[in-house]
Formats: sequence, structure tokens, C-alpha cells
Amino acid sequence: MLERFERWLVTQQPGADAVRVAGSDRLELGHSAEMLMLTLRERRGAEETQRDVVVKLRPPPPGLLEPYDMQRQFRILRALEPTEIRAPQALWLEPNGDVLGRAFYVMERVPGEVYERVVPESLDADPGLIRRMCEDLIDQLAAIHRVDLKATGLDQLADPATFVERQLDHWEGEMRRVQKGPLPALERLVAELRRQRPEPSPHHTLVHGDAKPGNFAFVGDRVSGVFDWEMTDVGDPMADIGYLELMWAYPVGITSRPTAPSFDAMLARYEAQSAVKVLHRPWYRAFQAYKTAVILLVGSMLLEDGHTDDLRCFEMALGIDFTTQPGLRDLGVYEKLDAGPVLPSDARIAEARAAAGQ
Repeated sequence: MLERFERWLVTQQPGADAVRVAGSDRLELGHSAEMLMLTLRERRGAEETQRDVVVKLRPPPPGLLEPYDMQRQFRILRALEPTEIRAPQALWLEPNGDVLGRAFYVMERVPGEVYERVVPESLDADPGLIRRMCEDLIDQLAAIHRVDLKATGLDQLADPATFVERQLDHWEGEMRRVQKGPLPALERLVAELRRQRPEPSPHHTLVHGDAKPGNFAFVGDRVSGVFDWEMTDVGDPMADIGYLELMWAYPVGITSRPTAPSFDAMLARYEAQSAVKVLHRPWYRAFQAYKTAVILLVGSMLLEDGHTDDLRCFEMALGIDFTTQPGLRDLGVYEKLDAGPVLPSDARIAEARAAAGQ
């Protein structure tokens, strides 16, 4: 497989005599795809150069996010290259699975650190550092929403006017696809989302789709990379605002630190840079709570149905009700509704733990 991969790399780089993999490591960030960090050494005559890249492979189906379109992600990254978005450069795409058994693309490895869960004490020691990091994160989100859809060709991704309807239909469809019985809390949440749906934003923008702090890498106080474009679409920018607000208060990452600015303060900065007025915050928080809970439910059912033994899916299952209830409260539903069958069975959890040697 390594030899096939190296031969394929030569075909992607005209003039290269040979390309070999000099080092590799596996990235554990995220749940939706597998990523490999590689060091490539390319030889052209007597000259040899070195390059650090990341290979992103399509997860074995069924995955957490379906349909999982590698070509679409690659196209989005390529379209963003001339913009001010600090996304990794997309280098080469293999869409058929002929080389590694699964579709994949290769992108540059950008420098920087991702603070998904743990924030080093050294960051807290500088009172202004986390504030500046949060400000640059917001600046990049505003830049995403300023991308010229027509100039980049990203207006062809979908009809932005139908974004909210498409999103509600998709995530409700995913819930129905994996549910094992009545889900009173989630079913009430999506019903209220449809009933209370506000007028859509008059702005049509690129929507990242997963704009959480853990998808931004930093060098010092500056964003060096924006990752995970699997759920990117065109439509209502309030979807990103709702998700980022939902994530801002979670007790992990840089935005939860005492020196982080409030989300309200960041919204003023966002509006000034994007020229987009933030509206209907409770509804969009509730929408993103529903979307997040459905993704967690899919992960839980992947474990229950034996598609994975990854115990992170059990952790995801534990977060479903925790995520659903604030969404209901945002829409004025304060009664405690039962979650329904959202947890993997004790037998499956025991099997997964045994497979992990626990």
C-alpha cells in the first residue's frame, strides 16, 4: 500500500523522479475522519526537498457524517485559496479508493496548536493572550462570511435560500434513520424549531458548519489554520453564530478561560467586520443544539449497532440529553422530557471496553 501511495504521489507532481514517505503519525483530533501526518521527500534529479502534509481519509461507512463527500471538501478548500481564510492548501485528491482502499485528499500541514480540551497554564499566565486569540478567531469567522460566493464558484454548492429548510430536513432525517424508538425530547425540539422558525437572515454567505474553537489552530495569538470543512454550505450565517455561541460557554478550550471575552463582546466585533446583523440568537442556538444532539445520537448508534468499538461514541451518547435540554429551553419548553433510547446497551459498552483492554 505504501508503494502504491508513493507511486501515486509521483503522478501528482509533474517532473518528480520519486516521492517517498519519510515519517508518519496519526492525528486523533475529531471523530468524523481519519488523518495521517506525513513527511514527504521528493527527488528531482540530484535535488531532494521535504514537505509536511496531512492525508485525510474517508471514514469507513457508515460514518458519523453521511453522506461524506471528499471531492466536495477538496473543492471548497481549493476555492478558498485566493481568499483571506487561513485554511490548509488542498494539494491532491484521490476520489476512488484505488490507492489506499478509501478516498482521500492530501493537504498542507499548517503550523500551530489546537486547544480542543486542555489549555496550558502558559496561556492563562498572559492575561491578554486568550482575549487576542478569541478576537482573531472571530475575525476569521467574519472573513468566512465575507467570502465572495460567485467569484470563488462556491455559489454552486447549493441554493442558499433553502439552507435552513435543507438543514432541518437533513438532521431530522438522520435522527429518524438511527433512532431505536420514540425520542420525546429530540422530537419536541425539532417540532418547535419548525413551528418557531424565524425569518431567515437577508445575508447569504459561506457557512463553515462546524465553527467551534477546536477547529482553529493558533501560532501565538493568531489563527494559523481553520479546519474541518465537512459540513460547509452556503446560506444563513446565523447558523455559525448559533453554533459558536453554543460552544463558547462549554467548559473546555480557550473560550472558557477567565481571560476570554464575553460572547456579546465578540458579536459586536463580528458585526463590525462582517456587516451582518446578528438576529434570533435563541432559535439558532436551539437549532445547533438539535444538530449537535443528532450527531451525538448517530455516534451512539454506531457503537450500539457494532459499526465501531470506539468508546468516544459512548462519551458522545452521554452528551445527548445534556445538549438537547438547553435547546428546548431556548424555545420556551421547560418541562423535562424523556430522552428515549439514546444510550448504547450495557452489553455493547462492555464489548467495546473489552476490545479496548479496559
